[in-house]
Amino acid sequence: MDNTWSLVYTSNKQYEAEILREFLSDNGVDSFVINKQDSSYHFGDVEVYTRPEDVMKAKLLIEKFEN
Repeated sequence: MDNTWSLVYTSNKQYEAEILREFLSDNGVDSFVINKQDSSYHFGDVEVYTRPEDVMKAKLLIEKFEN
């Protein structure tokens, strides 16, 4: 991964990160998910990244998503 993407969300639930990625996409924000969880025990984080120019919009959408 290059440095042109910014971390905007972290969860310990894969499905939650994927739903958020889809929600961001539906609202015009490109994003992707990186699963950093251990494959055997499923502990760790799942992270959502967006482009730096979309960070503010993504954070506002994430706030809406969480409520």
